[in-house]
Amino acid sequence: MSRRILFRSLLVVSTLSSATLLAQQPLKNITQTTPAAKAGQTTPAAKAGQAPATGAAAPAGPLDKIPMVVAVIDGQTISRDKIADACIKRFGTVVLDNLLNKQLILQACEAKGIKITQADVNNEIDRVASKVNLSTKLFLETLEKERDISPQQYASEIVWPMLALRALAADKINVTPQEVDSIIQSEYGPKVQVRMILVSQAEKAQDLYRQVLAQPEIFRRVAKEHSEDGASASVEGLLPPIRHNSGDDKLEQIAFQLKENEISPVFKVGEMNVILQCVRHFPPTTPDPQFLPAIKERIIDQLRDVRLGKAADELFAVLQKNSKVTAVIGNPELEKQYPNVAGFINNQPVARDQLAKDCIDRHGRSVLRGEINRVLLVEALKKANITVTDADLSAELAAAADAMGYLKSDGKPDVEGWLNVVMKEEKVNYDIYIQDAVWPNAALKKLAAGDVQITDEDVQKGYEANFGPRAEVLVAVLSNQRDAENVFRQARQSLTEKNFGELAAKYSVEPVSRSNYGKIPPIRRHGGMPTIEKEAFALKAGEISGVIAWNDQFCILYKQGETKPILQELAAVKDEIYREIRAKKLNVAMRKKMDAMLKNTPIENFLEGSVSMGSPVVQASAAGANGQPVKPANR
Repeated sequence: MSRRILFRSLLVVSTLSSATLLAQQPLKNITQTTPAAKAGQTTPAAKAGQAPATGAAAPAGPLDKIPMVVAVIDGQTISRDKIADACIKRFGTVVLDNLLNKQLILQACEAKGIKITQADVNNEIDRVASKVNLSTKLFLETLEKERDISPQQYASEIVWPMLALRALAADKINVTPQEVDSIIQSEYGPKVQVRMILVSQAEKAQDLYRQVLAQPEIFRRVAKEHSEDGASASVEGLLPPIRHNSGDDKLEQIAFQLKENEISPVFKVGEMNVILQCVRHFPPTTPDPQFLPAIKERIIDQLRDVRLGKAADELFAVLQKNSKVTAVIGNPELEKQYPNVAGFINNQPVARDQLAKDCIDRHGRSVLRGEINRVLLVEALKKANITVTDADLSAELAAAADAMGYLKSDGKPDVEGWLNVVMKEEKVNYDIYIQDAVWPNAALKKLAAGDVQITDEDVQKGYEANFGPRAEVLVAVLSNQRDAENVFRQARQSLTEKNFGELAAKYSVEPVSRSNYGKIPPIRRHGGMPTIEKEAFALKAGEISGVIAWNDQFCILYKQGETKPILQELAAVKDEIYREIRAKKLNVAMRKKMDAMLKNTPIENFLEGSVSMGSPVVQASAAGANGQPVKPANR
């Protein structure tokens, strides 16, 4: 991953939603602590333009702040050095890129007299927290819990660089009042909702156009049966309301020209042929003046963030062109030559210990969980007298390739193709991939295989879920029982599909059903919503259900009908269904097995502050040790 792409990915975190955001802790002066290379300045710097002297080393970083032993699992210890090495092997090059990037930014700020203070960083964190209606404390706690990003890491690796880049690129990311007004008009201006038929063949499009032009009332059926856009076809061609300045100019222009129930001629969007039928026009709305400042701030932030990404690319290109950056980590020859150095920037060394500390701060907890899981798996295999063989690993690789869609022309898994993706595109070392993902999954499968039982009833339910009829319904979802009873009364007074759809569009609090006049994808049996499924299949066409309590909401169904079963014979697909059910049950058994080992083993995890039997913070979250297809971790 290039330094520019890496840094842009980090900046995205600064504008995450409240479900993924950052325990107010005292923050150090970021302008002093950010650039790791500063740690090396007590070592005489090499003269400009000269290579660092052989064997040059930077002073040790603050690794002594981390305990020598980071975990104890039923008497077995895991050392700090082991986790440091493991973190550097997995994430060293990425973290080093970030360290070097921050130093480049700092040097650029110093050259322009730009200072980002602790107060600036704290104010920005407060501002982002307030935008998602969270206190700063809860914001930081949530980010640490959901994204495993500590407050100090968030401040120094995300907020500080973002503020610095904003200052450096201020002239390139300015947003004009005209741009803000244009987006406000798009969001609050008129809208039009249409149904769409989309097909690739021009001749077929013209034939369908003649049919719907002669009988406009069949447009929705034709869209469901013939449109090649699966998402809209599943709701009879209905698209979410189209706004001005929202994307495709031609689609938008034609949609707004149509009158209600009018059908457009066939027109091209890219390589596809499109026919539209207007459902309704929505008049413009006026935003409440008291919310207008917040609306404008949101729009400015969005536009500025988009431009900041491009500006960061251009800025890094210039900074890198004018700087000499050498990464030692990841280069075997340089690692031997400079064993205590992670890299150089303009001939200043970045200490390997500093890199190790940053790697542990960012990734140590997740890597340690993986090492704890590995210890537990090894002990469980010994007790069960089970061995994970090379054949087991090969089978696991084949299963991963198959699960990710890598197949040869004969239908067999393309393991080589999958490994090429893992090692080249995902930048994951083969040995690390086997160690972190493939081996743990293979071990858990062998330990949990005996816990899986499949009955004839399981197979029958699998057949009904995958190949049986689907219930086609409209649904109105309400937030409270009082509103639900009101909608039920109105629906019963005029029990027609059109009336129910209008009620769903007016009252439903669920976005898909509201924008699609109640239409949702057909409901199958045994799909995970037993109460809804029971009601949907019990109704006859044209009937409505009573008010159904569903999670924390209430819903009403209107039955349109049922689809025909895809297959009539269970025997034709029994083996396929059996394999699918076994895979799902085995995944569940694997998670239960891992959870049981964590629950029943004394574990002391000093990086996460847990000293207990199976602490909740020590979970089976290591890559590959969770019963899922063995994919490389995001890096």
